[in-house]
Amino acid sequence: MSDRLLDFSIKYGFLILLIGLVLFFSFAANGFSTPRSAVFVLQSVAITGILALGVTCTLVVDGFDLSIGAVATSALMLSAYSMVILEQSAVVAVLLCLFMGAFVGLINGLLIVRFRVPDLLATLGMMFLLIGLQRIPTQGNSIATGMSLGIGVNAEGVFSPAFLWLGRHRFDFFLERLLPMPVVIFLIIAVLIWLFLGFTRHGRLMYALGSNEKAAELVGVKVKNYKIAAYMISGVTASIGGILLAARLGRGDIASGNNLLLDSVAAALIGFAVLGAARPNPFGTAIGALFVGILLQGMTMMNAPYYTQDFVKGAVLVAALVFTFYLSSRRTGAGH
Repeated sequence: MSDRLLDFSIKYGFLILLIGLVLFFSFAANGFSTPRSAVFVLQSVAITGILALGVTCTLVVDGFDLSIGAVATSALMLSAYSMVILEQSAVVAVLLCLFMGAFVGLINGLLIVRFRVPDLLATLGMMFLLIGLQRIPTQGNSIATGMSLGIGVNAEGVFSPAFLWLGRHRFDFFLERLLPMPVVIFLIIAVLIWLFLGFTRHGRLMYALGSNEKAAELVGVKVKNYKIAAYMISGVTASIGGILLAARLGRGDIASGNNLLLDSVAAALIGFAVLGAARPNPFGTAIGALFVGILLQGMTMMNAPYYTQDFVKGAVLVAALVFTFYLSSRRTGAGH
């Protein structure tokens, strides 16, 4: 019975915790269980989850990407700059952001596999580079229609309605406009990455090289190419998150992406605890993002001080990982 209870706890413990959290906030926070509250949770989950899915791809190949928050903010600023200052179309803005994300991912991958820079150092350096670079064109200012460009010249471009549609449109759901467009995009990306990693040869090879790179290389896997591809996927997903954030805000807010890195990393790592996977996986990442969104929304509605939120997120993350890996090691030990 103890072994069965241990297996049950590992596999379903986190999902039970998630359900318990929802029930607790439903009773403790007035209005938490309303459709409007659910929309707020889903909106916050969508962008964080998209970035977390990119991090998951790098974790699969035994890497880590610390630059995702900076890539997302750079995409936000680039899209705003291209439409408001350069007066380009929404299509051009989106394509520029996607290209930028892929290029940053390529550079990260090359630094790691060609120049043998440790992944944490390479992506940390890229993070600082992007944080500085995105502020240079506007001298550290946010971007909005009518902003001063100096010498009596103002920006005359506007955010395209088609671009704003990406971040603000809501689909009818149960006869109400409740399903935000970013959530739909998040679900599509989650399904695509889940299918890619779990049901394609390339996805299985990425898991194989993440588990044992030397063995994968010996059987002919192009380890360097797959690692570079993982970081490019991470860069593109981060840029998509930045595009959606810009489309929701309708301005290039230089400080709007400050918490994206921490929340996304937390979601990806919490995913290790879902269904006892003990490894990076898209489904767990999506559930982890949902957990973070519910936790923050519930704390906000209970008027918890803002400075306690990071502490609570950190405590939950540590507890989830200790729970997963400690119990998994006990199960392995019992098996032996």
